Amino acid sequence: MAAAIIHSQKKFAMLFLQGVTYAHPNRDVLFSDINLTVNKQDKIALIGNNGAGKSTLLGILAGRLKPTSGTAGADSKPYFVPQLFGQYNALTVAEALGIHDKLLALREILEGHLTDMNLELLDDDWGIEERCQEAFAHWQLEGITLSQPISELSGGQKTKVFLAGIMIHEPDIVLLDEPSNHLDAPGRALLYNYIRLTGNTLVVVSHDRTLLNLLDTVCELSKRGVTMYGGNYDFYAEQKAIEQEVLSLDVKAKEKALRKAKEVERESMERQQKLDARGKKKQEKAGLPTIVQNAFRNSAERSTARMKGIHAEKVSGIAQELSHLRSELPALDKMKVDFDNSSLHKGKILVKAEQVNFTYGDQPLWPGNLDFQITSGERIAIKGANGSGKTTLIRMILGELQPLSGTTDRADFKSVYIDQDYSLINNTLTVYEQAQQFNSGALQEHDIKIRLNRFLFTREYWDKPCASLSGGEKMRLMLCSLAVATQAPDLIILDEPTNNLDIQNVGILTAAINEYRGTLLVVSHDAHFLREIEAERELILS
Repeated sequence: MAAAIIHSQKKFAMLFLQGVTYAHPNRDVLFSDINLTVNKQDKIALIGNNGAGKSTLLGILAGRLKPTSGTAGADSKPYFVPQLFGQYNALTVAEALGIHDKLLALREILEGHLTDMNLELLDDDWGIEERCQEAFAHWQLEGITLSQPISELSGGQKTKVFLAGIMIHEPDIVLLDEPSNHLDAPGRALLYNYIRLTGNTLVVVSHDRTLLNLLDTVCELSKRGVTMYGGNYDFYAEQKAIEQEVLSLDVKAKEKALRKAKEVERESMERQQKLDARGKKKQEKAGLPTIVQNAFRNSAERSTARMKGIHAEKVSGIAQELSHLRSELPALDKMKVDFDNSSLHKGKILVKAEQVNFTYGDQPLWPGNLDFQITSGERIAIKGANGSGKTTLIRMILGELQPLSGTTDRADFKSVYIDQDYSLINNTLTVYEQAQQFNSGALQEHDIKIRLNRFLFTREYWDKPCASLSGGEKMRLMLCSLAVATQAPDLIILDEPTNNLDIQNVGILTAAINEYRGTLLVVSHDAHFLREIEAERELILS
């Protein structure tokens, strides 16, 4: 069936997908036969594991991608806020927002060039400049100009520029792909407020639990298609927990059935062997001719083989059903995260800083000098707006930078710094080689491969280059590498660790961190994640 993108004639549906299938250029099918209806003023969360195709599905809804088959429709042109901005780096802010020509036409008209082309480009939108000013002020984009290259902006500023585009374009339908990823706390507050108050029809891809709880419907994209849950993310999580509990009970019941089937098979075969042996003795005692004994033996063998086949078929059937059920279990239930404890006793002072500051140019980085102390076993959240010096502070804590004023005392401790790109992973190595790099305890090859399997890296992954892994896979490999090491680090620093993860992998990371008993410093704007890992103290930079 040929792909089509059409305008919906339905009375209430703003967006719809009917029988949509998408395949990559190499013909690998990403998802198939997807059906979805989004009604006016619906606020929908689109969730799913990394690789499920959420961004692709959003691209189809936006009209930016064509499905391989099926139809996609919209009552009006959706406005799209992307997750990645690399394709816009050669453009100005106005060009990226798609308003450059309109603004140029307005200036031409105001200068007296009242041409048909300029009037057509302007399309009676005489308030475009005022809306731009209001939108930029609302999204705290002071100092950003429409003529500025997008490449000069930070990730958070780029996100805010596209969010400002909602006020500028005034669409009915808005599609958001991970909109909170690069935003600091004030930016997230503005985003959450927009989602609460807007009358727009929304479809949002996000792993931000705070944001997801502001949406009234959750749609889960999986191999089974799109499953709709009528409630926010907390409601969805409750329903999934019930489903997983039922699934776990089904797995246990099927495991019991498999054990019983194997036991019945073994007992039946033993009983048959005894009967065959008894029959053979009777035949020999009766002095039956050899040809008759052979006929009885052949008949017994056929009967045994038939019985063995029946039992084997039953065992195989149950085993296949069990394998299918196990494949439905969440990844967190399949893996075992087992950190060794830090070698340092709880309460040991790791870093003590008095009146420290750092200077870029002539200006001190922080308005007031900092005093702080980090002791072993603490969990500290480092908070501050974008540009407040969080990365500089981390480098000072690690001893990579010395303050230009004040003093720091550092104890001897082992630390690991984990950033949002998981640069701890060496992209030039294979998956197995990466784990081997952390093998300080001289584990055997099979022991490392057992640990890789535990973190869902099966045989087909071992020789894969790390460069080909997704963000979630790199995070799991990083956790596996730390588990391979003989001794856990005394200090783990997490710098926006959830930015490129789906909800499943955020859960895996959270579980691992909650098993860790060393010292933890976390830079994150994800309030839910900070609550889940029980950050007990805040270090706030102004």
